[in-house]
Amino acid sequence: MANNTKKFPPFFFVILFYCSCCFSTSSSNFLPEKKVQQDKNEPYVGVNIGTDVSNLLSPADLVAFLQLQKITHIRLYDADPDILKALAKTKIRVIISVPNNQILAIGSSNTTAAAWIGRNVAAYFPETLITAIAVGDELLTTVPSSAPLLMPAIESLYSALVAANLHTQIKISTPNAASIILDPFPPSQAFFNQSMSSVLSQLLQFLSRTNSPLMMNLYPYYVFMQNKGVVLIDNSLFKPLTPSKEMVDPNTLLHYTNVLDAMIDSVYFSMKNVNVTDVVVLVTESGWPSKGDSKEPYATIDNADTYNSNLIKHIIDRSGTPLHPEITSSVYIYELFNEDLRSPPVSEANWGLFHGNSTPIYLLHVSGSGTFLANDTTNQTYCLAMEGIDKRTMQAALDWACGPGRANCSEIQPGESCYQPNDVKNHASYAFDSYYQKEGSSPGSCDFKGVAMITTTDPSHGSCIFPGSKKVSNKTSQVANATQASGANSIRFFGAQTRIFDKNVHALFGVVLCLFYYSLIQVQLS
Repeated sequence: MANNTKKFPPFFFVILFYCSCCFSTSSSNFLPEKKVQQDKNEPYVGVNIGTDVSNLLSPADLVAFLQLQKITHIRLYDADPDILKALAKTKIRVIISVPNNQILAIGSSNTTAAAWIGRNVAAYFPETLITAIAVGDELLTTVPSSAPLLMPAIESLYSALVAANLHTQIKISTPNAASIILDPFPPSQAFFNQSMSSVLSQLLQFLSRTNSPLMMNLYPYYVFMQNKGVVLIDNSLFKPLTPSKEMVDPNTLLHYTNVLDAMIDSVYFSMKNVNVTDVVVLVTESGWPSKGDSKEPYATIDNADTYNSNLIKHIIDRSGTPLHPEITSSVYIYELFNEDLRSPPVSEANWGLFHGNSTPIYLLHVSGSGTFLANDTTNQTYCLAMEGIDKRTMQAALDWACGPGRANCSEIQPGESCYQPNDVKNHASYAFDSYYQKEGSSPGSCDFKGVAMITTTDPSHGSCIFPGSKKVSNKTSQVANATQASGANSIRFFGAQTRIFDKNVHALFGVVLCLFYYSLIQVQLS
């Protein structure tokens, strides 16, 4: 019997496959994109607060300063009761720490662990928003003899949190040095130091079970210093790169434009190698020193400013990493204040964003990155005379500013608007600011042999308007900031809409094309 069944033309199967792809994706393209899990926890930038600072602010003044600077996340290296008390009802989130020298006692006794939680957590929470407990600091690499007690300490503290019904609100982890990762570049070849594998395995299982982050202290500064000639300074500072200067992982072909992303991905690959894929990296320390000795020529104000400014932008922009673009690790900058009591090398005392008296060491360039840090060049800055300088030294600096420095000192002459109060410090502040503004507000123009400082606080008073205030009026500043903010939002919104529009057009085009080819097939079959 003759077979009257029509044969489908060869290209039918190609069209069928294409159409199935179009229809399978078109419906999802018309729907809003699913938000990644991290949308529930926006990435943030916090700061570490070390206390090896002479004349450290009182707890009340410290908290007021944090609020002024719009800092919402901090990490303490202990559980200072006065600071925790001062943080109550401020909405500032804090990681507290168990110092290394307390691990032995807590790891050896459940009772001691429970007492520690009661004394340092339950006594303050929830008025003080304690978000996590850092058990030790780089314990595995700095005090390896205590490593066997790390997990018992963590488990005992966790049990105490469970007993207090706080375990779902407060995470427990331990900050680790980057050196727990061996062969970190290319990231795909990274793996954990085998000598620590037993403890790390238990730690990662705990973090996975409790939905807690792996805390890592990651410093591109040290990577650069140890690999000069191989690692470029621009890669370390998040500077824009030409494609030829990007670091490429030969195994994955992922391109790395900065060292920090490569370090974070080396941690993810190391976890993947031990079959852990559900633990997020939290960078508990990262930064760049602003001053060093002769062996540290790259520890400069400019490099510190560039690194931390670009780091903040990188996190706020939610850039993710090449391996995990959907996950942006939160980062704590090391550190808030220069710890001037630290022992050498010089850089150890110079990681801070501010001096201990709360004046900025440099002004971050984080325009458009939200409201984080009032220490920001989006605000107007001024140059003022420092407190506690003897009159003779101050007078010499004032004479230079109004003389060779060619500052405009007319307003501090008798009878003029800034003559009162008639003292050398007030007159010097006006002259210093005049010179500073004339020189384009460059940091080096506000020094005067160590008697001046930069501030974001407008020193104008009464009818005395400082040069910095004349340069940018409050009204102009507000309009500019509002325009910038609305412009940034518009760009982001337009970009998102464009992506959705592109996908929808692609889907519609696919559907129309399928219908067209389907009609051709019908003609063929008939």
